Amino acid sequence: MADSTKAGSSDTVPHWEEIDSERIADCRIFDVFSKRFRHPGRESAGDFYVIQTRDWVNVVPITPDYQIVLVNQFRFGVKQTSWEIPGGVMEAGEDPVAAGLRELQEETGFTASKARLLGSVRPNPAIQSNTCHMVLAEKATLTHELEWDEHEELITKTVPIEEAFKMVERGEIFHSLVLNALLLFYPDWLKMQARRRD
Repeated sequence: MADSTKAGSSDTVPHWEEIDSERIADCRIFDVFSKRFRHPGRESAGDFYVIQTRDWVNVVPITPDYQIVLVNQFRFGVKQTSWEIPGGVMEAGEDPVAAGLRELQEETGFTASKARLLGSVRPNPAIQSNTCHMVLAEKATLTHELEWDEHEELITKTVPIEEAFKMVERGEIFHSLVLNALLLFYPDWLKMQARRRD
């Protein structure tokens, strides 16, 4: 692979300086800002648009018999239904693991006795400022009634973990953040498979 950097230069590009910011739209769950940035070396400036929203959480819920809890819901952006893992918007200052367990219970009625952070990703750093946290929730069992938000309507099902990855291969799971979560979960899945074989 060719190296596009000049000899003796840093391996990262310079950080542009934000010199102005104006909110131009309040869209309930996110704000749109027009921001002006200046290049530190060339002194050129340009206007860019940034979506600012709260952080999100996605949770990979695994049952004691190695099934994964999936939800199906209508997505307005693509005007079709989507198979996904539970997730949603975090409250300000909320711990990602606590937020994941809360979303899991509210959307599916499942709770988990063991959970930890798998990792965090930036959904679209070109135009978004937020972070999406991925949580692994193990020993998930159905314990509660559903607590949907006003515009939520979901179908919940459990499938063997192997089947969830086949759904990815078939294009039935296509939400990019769900794919991120399953990628981060995959090393744990390999360890689970090894334990099952012992």
